[in-house]
Amino acid sequence: MIRWRDPRVPPAAVAGFGAAGLAAALADGASAAVAGTVAGVAAAAVAVVSLIMAVLRIADRREARAWRWLAGGAATWLAGAGVRPIADGTPFAVSFADLMVLAGTAMLAIGTGLCAVRPAYGRASLRDASDAYVSAASIFLVGWVTLLGPAYHDSGGPAVFAVTLASPVLCLAFTCAVGPAVLPARRSAGPVGLAALGLLAVLTATETAGALTRMTGDDPSPFGLWLAPVAFLLFAAVPWCRRTARTPAASDPGDNADAGSGAGGQAASSLIAAVPLILVLVATVALVLRLLGGGVAGPPAVPALVATSVVAVLVVRLFVMLADAGRMRRLMDLGERQLQDLAESTGDVVLLCDHAGVVREIGEGVEVTYGYRPEDMVGGSIFDYIHPEDVPGIQMALRAMSLEDEHAEGGGTCMIGCRVRAADGTWRPTESVATRHSRGENLLLVTTRDVSGQEALRNQVAHLTFHDGVTGLPNRAYFEERTREVLARPGVNSVAVVFLDLDGFTAVNDSVGHASGDYLLGQAARRLRAAVRADDTLARWGGDEFAVLLEVAGDAQTAVDLAERLVRAVSAEPFRVADRDIAMTASVGVAFADEEVSSADLIRNADVAMARAKDIGGPRVEVFAAHMHADVVRRLELAADLQRALLEDQFAIEYQPMMDLATSRVTAVEALVRWWRDGAFVPPERFLGPAEDTGLIVPLGEWILRRACREVAAWRASSWDIGLSLNLSARQIMAPRFVETVESALAESGLPPSALTLEVIEEMLVEDAEETLTRLSELRELGVRLAIDDFGTGYASLALLRQLPVDMIKVDPSFVSGLGADETLTLLTRTIVRLGHDLGLIVVAEGIERPEQLDLLREMGCTRGQGFLVARPMDARGIDDLMPAGLHSAV
Repeated sequence: MIRWRDPRVPPAAVAGFGAAGLAAALADGASAAVAGTVAGVAAAAVAVVSLIMAVLRIADRREARAWRWLAGGAATWLAGAGVRPIADGTPFAVSFADLMVLAGTAMLAIGTGLCAVRPAYGRASLRDASDAYVSAASIFLVGWVTLLGPAYHDSGGPAVFAVTLASPVLCLAFTCAVGPAVLPARRSAGPVGLAALGLLAVLTATETAGALTRMTGDDPSPFGLWLAPVAFLLFAAVPWCRRTARTPAASDPGDNADAGSGAGGQAASSLIAAVPLILVLVATVALVLRLLGGGVAGPPAVPALVATSVVAVLVVRLFVMLADAGRMRRLMDLGERQLQDLAESTGDVVLLCDHAGVVREIGEGVEVTYGYRPEDMVGGSIFDYIHPEDVPGIQMALRAMSLEDEHAEGGGTCMIGCRVRAADGTWRPTESVATRHSRGENLLLVTTRDVSGQEALRNQVAHLTFHDGVTGLPNRAYFEERTREVLARPGVNSVAVVFLDLDGFTAVNDSVGHASGDYLLGQAARRLRAAVRADDTLARWGGDEFAVLLEVAGDAQTAVDLAERLVRAVSAEPFRVADRDIAMTASVGVAFADEEVSSADLIRNADVAMARAKDIGGPRVEVFAAHMHADVVRRLELAADLQRALLEDQFAIEYQPMMDLATSRVTAVEALVRWWRDGAFVPPERFLGPAEDTGLIVPLGEWILRRACREVAAWRASSWDIGLSLNLSARQIMAPRFVETVESALAESGLPPSALTLEVIEEMLVEDAEETLTRLSELRELGVRLAIDDFGTGYASLALLRQLPVDMIKVDPSFVSGLGADETLTLLTRTIVRLGHDLGLIVVAEGIERPEQLDLLREMGCTRGQGFLVARPMDARGIDDLMPAGLHSAV
């Protein structure tokens, strides 16, 4: 037994092909008509089953409805064709089977029409109806001339002839009625619709052949008998072939788009639209040939009436087309007038000219915009009003428009920008659009707009983009771009960049406000502009920084002289701001270009040199050297390492004991931070400065405070009355919630506030004295002791000792180092010790390294001391060893 294994073909199709084979086998023993009928019925049954199965798989409701109509029509035709052999023996001219066949054909026509893109409305429906009638009438005329007319005499009379032809004529009417709607279809149901239209055409042909057979009594043609079964079988396969051939992309919404958008699609659409006229031409030729060959068989009124109706429909169609054309022309003229009015209402000038530039018409707006009267310009050339530099380009554009195909890309439109001379003689920038005009191929419709305002706005935006709004100087973006351009030229060795920073400008903003600060910057910019050369580029870099690009510096001394001239220009006389005189100085850095330096590196080098001058202390000029950049890089790397060291706990604390000089007893320890980076010791003077600059000193100081408080509190818990001394930086004191941090550290460790002494240097008491004194007073209210470190270096005034409740002063090591060797230093040290006693302060001498220094300090009455002679800094375990008074015996 043979089994069908292809899953792509539905079982109904297999059964249908089997039924067709069976009918073919029966043909050997039955009449050809019976075999054809059986084959047609079987093929129609296959189509019905195939369509019903396909409908179940369709999501689109409109498409599914069309297929249901097609399935119903095929089923109805199947029923009619199946009983027609039986009904042919009835005495009625039109049998029930014939009506069912017609009903099935009508349902097939409805389903075919539903496969169209959309139903036609209004004039489109009238056009489709006229096309359908003309096509059907033309086909009928061809059929009458070739087949129907000769068969009229054998039909048995006019009534029998008319009744017999009713079915094929109605089938033809159905087919032509849906043809105009289905042929242009470009939706996913299009293939099914075209296949259904073909099936209708086949059924019309078979009905016509059957009618001719009944009228003439001849044997049916085998071709006519098997045409319907083959058509039904092919129609049954269309939905499944369509589904298997579709790609995933075919389900996109783009399937519903009009496929006739290209040149090939337009040609196909034009050919489809011309089908009715082609059929009329064919019918006319056939009728004329038959008349010339001996006349038309059958009643002459029939072809005459049909031909007359076709002519009448075509005449009506022509009048409708002419009316539509007139209406479209009026709409076009109205749209043109509205467009011109709209353009002129927006300030545009609308004109008509030829490709040579001769003005044919021009709107009234030209007088408002440019001051010319329209009648004075008509007949003249547009090139008389266009800037001579812009004329060649416009002439080339107009020649190109005169030569290019109107269907080419761009649609015959050209954008033109030029300058137009107004009646007052000024040149106005304009933007124009030139388009081919519908009145003639040699005319151009030009819309011109005056863009003077936009051009001025663009210039203003460009100026603001590359200039500073406060000083009017070029800004950073302009300076960077200019530097790149200059360095791209040959001979870059003579290029230099000078950076200038106003010293203490932040205090100006804080004291007189930012508006007054901007006014000072404007004055500084004017002084600097007067100091630089005409060929130099002066720009405001940002904030209180300025930059100068010397495009031809000559030798190095020329750039240095200019830098010194800038310094003098700033500090020559005070700036008058807010009714007060403000003296300013400047720090300047100079960098020179070489063949390998980029513009960014050159600017960076000048900035680094300026920062170096500022660190040293202005006003001064510094010339960039390679080591400056290396120092900056090292400081950045060191800052990054500091941050990582905080996270990885790389820091440690050492304590330097502080001794009571009278009793030689250790009374306190000073906490000193130590850093081992990758096992190597980093001196404090190398990392404390960067930590202060970057602000890392704040978390580092908090870590030292909490760690030292815990360890000293543990020693005090062992009945050892020992205190803790810590150094503070300016950033620590000014840090938010610093007082709360100290209070929290004391509470967590259990260290009494009186056991903690915080040291500040004299310089901190001078800078931001008011804020610093406020913070220190808050600390003093906690019970913490305060000390002035490095006392005697000359920063603080003695009045501060009265304002600030200080408990201790520490004599700077520079004084102690000269004891016994320098009489002046010895006298100054003795004075500081006596001053401390008179004020009731504890005096601590730092840097005791020799025995004679210790003896002199004791003789002066100095209270306490520390130094290498007393004890070197040690870790916590070393301090533990001092608890049994081992230090006392050593001294």
